[in-house]
Amino acid sequence: MRYVMHLTHYAPFLLAAALAGCVSETVRVVDMTPPEQLAWDVPEELLLDVGIAVFDANVPDEYDEQISLNIQPEVRRAEGNYMAFFFKNLLQSTGNWGAVRVVPRPTHAVDVTVTATIEHSDGESLKLRARAVDARGQEWFERDYRALASSYAYEDTVPRDIDPFQTAYRTLADDLLAHLKTLSPEDIRAIRTTAELQFARDFAPDAFAEYVGATRRGQVTIERLPAENDPMLGRVRQIREREYLFIDTLDEHYATFSASMFAPYQNWRHATYDEAIAYKRAKQQARARIMAGSAAVIGGIAAQTQADDIVTRYGGLVSIIGGAGILKTAIDKLAQAKVHAEVLQELGISAEAEIVPHTIELENQTLRLQGTVDEQYEELRRILKKVYLEELGLALGSDPAETAAGSVEGTGQGADPQADTAARTADDPV
Repeated sequence: MRYVMHLTHYAPFLLAAALAGCVSETVRVVDMTPPEQLAWDVPEELLLDVGIAVFDANVPDEYDEQISLNIQPEVRRAEGNYMAFFFKNLLQSTGNWGAVRVVPRPTHAVDVTVTATIEHSDGESLKLRARAVDARGQEWFERDYRALASSYAYEDTVPRDIDPFQTAYRTLADDLLAHLKTLSPEDIRAIRTTAELQFARDFAPDAFAEYVGATRRGQVTIERLPAENDPMLGRVRQIREREYLFIDTLDEHYATFSASMFAPYQNWRHATYDEAIAYKRAKQQARARIMAGSAAVIGGIAAQTQADDIVTRYGGLVSIIGGAGILKTAIDKLAQAKVHAEVLQELGISAEAEIVPHTIELENQTLRLQGTVDEQYEELRRILKKVYLEELGLALGSDPAETAAGSVEGTGQGADPQADTAARTADDPV
């Protein structure tokens, strides 16, 4: 009996030693598997256009929280643009969809919208929360996507179109396709028609509001259809094409941004790979040792206070001493984790210095419209709406771009001829 109790008091200590010495190894490979592709050709009228909204950077407002999560705000903000563009290219490469575009924000100009929040990102692991919704307001899914990188993914021999976290993006693309397969041709036509009618309602709510309705759950329904030769619908379609032109011009800037950001971003991810693993391992070991050490101390104290025989009390004392020793090593592991966290922060600050100029250049592309990309997109929609109303004789005035203050200033540095064309479509008659 005493022997059993003696071992019982030593059990927490033995468990802690096992936890401290155990290091799990994860097999990591470079995932070069392409997304699934449909085995048949889809008629063009049944291809859904997809909008990939710039990923939510998910940066906490509090500085201390940013530090505790090892988040460098400017790096994370750049990742929101970079990841959206990478996924857009991957999805477009499948041929399963119509036009796939990166959009500054969700828009009715597309049939399906994919949004994502970056929940964790460093050189070693990625976690995204992604959601897909069609124009009818029906949610396809909302899921977490995780991936672990292999150190080999950062080798120069790996093609640039293969991301270290390819698994997460590929799985998201496959999930989109899996849901697409559940839709009938009638469903797809309804999605495309709903998107068009909602876009029309944005520009002419009085004329198109009666064509769409909404359920109690917020889903959009088609109440009736306009005539195919409806002149107002024809104008809306031309306006929609102009918005596509603007978005496609932005796409070139996202491409330039991704190309210029690739080297510093890849270097940052590669540099943080080992540090991120060491940081995670140190924190896990510290947590395990704190739990085991605390259990040993508590068990030893219980044996000291409740046992009647000297052997059990002695075992309790040994357990207390052993538990205290484990807690001391836990403190050492926490100190190691802090060192790794500081290194990760320094690497992030260094990466920010290289990445920030590219982000600023992307977000402030003038395109003859002033402000950030998001502000320009809002400005463009306001101009297009005014053009639409003026052509119907519903609004009088001078050039619509002049009405939008500061919207047609000089092209500015960084604009290009095609960018001018995108903005000029807002000024020219349809």
